[in-house]
This record gives sequence, structure tokens and C-alpha cells, in this order.
Amino acid sequence: MAEEAVLGFLEKNEEIPDSGHFADERGLSHDEIVNVIKSLNGFRLVDAQDIKKEKWVLSDEGATYAATGSPEFQLFLAIPEEGISREELQRKLDASVFKIGFQQGIKNKWIEMGKSQVVSRKVQKVDDKVKDLLLQIQGGKAINREDADALKRRKLIAPQTWKGYSVKKGPKYAPKRKKAVTDLTRDNLLRGDWKDLEFKEYNFLAKGLPPEGGHLHPLLKARMYLLRTSSFPLNAPCITNKVSVLKKCTKTSPDDFSSNGVWPVIIVIYIYVFEEMPTNNYVESSFWNFDALFQPQQHPARDSHDTFFLQEPSTTKLLPEDYVERVKQIHESGGYDSRGYGYVWKREEANKNLLRTHTTAVSSRMLYLLAQQPFAPKRYYSIDRVFRNEAVDRTHLAEFHQIEGLICDRGLSLGDLQGVLHDFFARLGMSKLRFKPAYNPYTEPSMEIFGYHEGFKKWVEIGNSGMFRPEMLRPMGLPEDVQVIAWGLSLERPTMILYGIDNIRDLFGHKVNLDLIKSNPICRLGLQ
Repeated sequence: MAEEAVLGFLEKNEEIPDSGHFADERGLSHDEIVNVIKSLNGFRLVDAQDIKKEKWVLSDEGATYAATGSPEFQLFLAIPEEGISREELQRKLDASVFKIGFQQGIKNKWIEMGKSQVVSRKVQKVDDKVKDLLLQIQGGKAINREDADALKRRKLIAPQTWKGYSVKKGPKYAPKRKKAVTDLTRDNLLRGDWKDLEFKEYNFLAKGLPPEGGHLHPLLKARMYLLRTSSFPLNAPCITNKVSVLKKCTKTSPDDFSSNGVWPVIIVIYIYVFEEMPTNNYVESSFWNFDALFQPQQHPARDSHDTFFLQEPSTTKLLPEDYVERVKQIHESGGYDSRGYGYVWKREEANKNLLRTHTTAVSSRMLYLLAQQPFAPKRYYSIDRVFRNEAVDRTHLAEFHQIEGLICDRGLSLGDLQGVLHDFFARLGMSKLRFKPAYNPYTEPSMEIFGYHEGFKKWVEIGNSGMFRPEMLRPMGLPEDVQVIAWGLSLERPTMILYGIDNIRDLFGHKVNLDLIKSNPICRLGLQ
């Protein structure tokens, strides 16, 4: 109806001078008329020119005074001829009316207050000019600028911009719009109506829809880079073969890996030497997550404030009983030159299911399986998600990714661990390392790893490491001369440094802006 009204009016008239008046005269919504005018203007059926009008509208407070009178007028009427005490007058009026009315009454010289706190009239009769002005504005009438400024200062009125259009016939004007078609069909040819069709112009300069494609998350980019460039230390004791091939391949510059096809060979050899641990089970039992790692059952980390325990299924029954008995023995009474913890170990605590708090739970499973076979040196790695019941802030989440690596062989020492870590982190761009003694229930000795960050100009903690304790390894059945060195670090921390992200919630979780995934370029991991 709105489009018919506009085009029909212009068929007999030269112009619609004001879209607002036009809508009011025909009982149509002005918003609907505006939408039609915009559409017709886009197709050049009409030419539209903007109209802007400034007008005043009443605030909520102004609308109240327009109905009941201004506060000063209400207060004046509440004062009897003989006067009234301030306290009694205050009880007769609303608190806001009294406060504003008293101030304005004094300012207008309508009232006065004597020394005895008696309020009396100074004039016999007053006019409520404020109410009259508000009613004029409410009725659409204009008022002078001085009065408008006074009402605006009292926040009784506010300016409002009205927008409309004046409309004339356009170069493609027609009493009725023809719908432009985009395709010539077989039916059009058979009916012969193709002669009367109006075809939509083809825009050869328009850009097509951007091709949709997958984008790697920054965490995945950093994970891939870690796998490609960290490789492995060539002097590790467990590498007894393939050394000549490795040295030959690593002569190639890392910058050339992605262009000449050499890096896939490196990854194949890397996976051959470093075997990836299966980390697909997020749910783990307390036994593999804590007890097998020689972590006491009264340890604070096993409390619900730090760990997510499952309600259903709450427990597991799939544990190797002979190994469980040996773990119980080492906890209660010790063994292998250890005194143990000297407490009553409870099977029900070990059976509790939880969301794994570290991927070291997977390492304990893998080492146990390794101990059931004739011993052979092994190198394991994993990168996957872990869960901890932590307070969420800009540097902590309840779930994050952990990078873990371990080497199991005979004759390993703390020096081997430090050499591996120097080689590992040097490939990530961190050549300056420091080690600080630390405590872990399942490693002794233990070391925190610090790297010097050239950008921050300070030492930052980048990981943890240590040698697995005999109390953990011997109950599994590993030979007494076998040692295990291990290290771990967060995936989020180096990724945040790499991409300049200072809030972990912007990198991982439900608050991540998906544009981050598309806009971040592929880049190398350089943490120096």
C-alpha cells in the first residue's frame, strides 16, 4: 500500500514535499513510507532528498509536570495565607517536589522563609509558566530559545532529530514497479513474454562471495610448529640407530623444510624415534592419575577444589590387581630403599574417576605396558588437553593443553635431562635456560625450567621436569638400572607469547573471537 501510494501520488503530482505529512495524511506508518522511498530511490524510480527537523520532546519528569504542574507551583499552592512551618510543608509534599519547588520558589521570589522557619507567600498569585511551556511542546508548538534553554537545563525536555524525505520522479519512474528478473527461462521464450521483461543489470565490477575454507587455530599452528621444529636431540642415549640419516636430514636449513619436501622425512623419523602416546581418554581413574605416580591420597591436589571428579560413572573396576597391590605396598610400607608414606592406602580412593589433571597419567600407563615386555629403550611424547578445577582469570583456565615428553633408558642422569632440555628449547628459539630445584611427588630430582624472554627482558617459567622416582618405576616392573627423564610445558603459554595475546580467554574457550582464527597469519615460533 505504501509503494502504491507514493508512485500513485507522483503520477499526478510533481513532488512529495514532506514524507512525514504524506504518511499522516494517508494514515500510514512513516517508517514504512521511508523504507519504500529508500527502495524506490535505489532503483531510480524516484529521487529522494533528506529532510531533518529538530524538535523538543518531554522527558519523563517533564511529562509528569505537564500533567500535575511544576514543583514550585505545587509548593506555592500548598502554602496557606498565614504561612506554614517548613517541617509541616515538607510533610504535605513529595520529597522531590518539596526540594525542587522550594529552590525554584525562592529563586522566582514567590516565597520566603522567616527566622522562625515559617514559609510564607511573597506574592498573592502566580502563573505556572513551566507547565504551559511543557504543554505547548507536547502539542507540537514552538517556543522561544530562552525558554527552551531553561527547560533543558532542568532536564525537562530533550532535543530530538526527525528525519524524512522529499520525493520527486526519478529517471526510471513508472506508475508501477516492474520486478527485474535475473534469468531468461524456457517458459519465457515459449510464452513470448520475454519481450516485456525487465532484466536486472549485471554488475561486472561486483566481487563474488569470498571462498569459505578451513583455518587453523593458533594453538594448532603452534602445535604443528612444535612437532616440526623441536625434532629431537641427536646425542640422546637411547638413539642407537638412524643417526647418520638424521644428521644428513638436519643439515637442511629449517627455512627450507616447507619448500623442498624434506620436513615430512624429519617428521616420519621423529615419530619413529618419539612415539606418540594415545591421549584420547579424557576420563581417567585416580589410580593412574595419582596413585601410580606415587602421589599420596591425602595430597591437596586430590581434593575436589583442585580436581574434577565424575558423578557417573564415579568409579572404575578395570585395574591390574597385582600392580595395584604393589602400589599399595609402596605407599603404605615403602620398598626399593624407600620408607613410603606410612598411611593406610584406600582402594576406594584409587577407584574414583576424574578428568585427568595431567597427561602424566598417560605416561604411567605407557611405562607400565613397557614393563610387561622385554625392556627396550623408548621415547614418548604427547600434546593434549588436561583439566583442573582452578579459578578462571587472564592466565588460567579450567582446561588447557599440556606438552609432555619422556625418555626411558638405562644409565640416564640429570645431566642427560638438562642436555635434552637445552636442545629441545633451543629449537624453539630459547637458547638461554636456567633450572630451579622443585618438588613433584613422582620425580626426584625435579626442576622448574626458566627461559630468558628477550621481548619481556626477564626470565619466565616455561616448564617443569625431573627424573621419575624409583617408587613409581619399580612397582611397574622396570629393571633397576632403567631411569626415566621427563619434561612438560603448557601449549597456551608459548602460543600467547607468539601471537601477542595477554588474556588466555582470548585464545581458548567460548569467548574466543572466531576472526582471530582467520586473521592470524601462519608464522614461525620465535620466543626469543
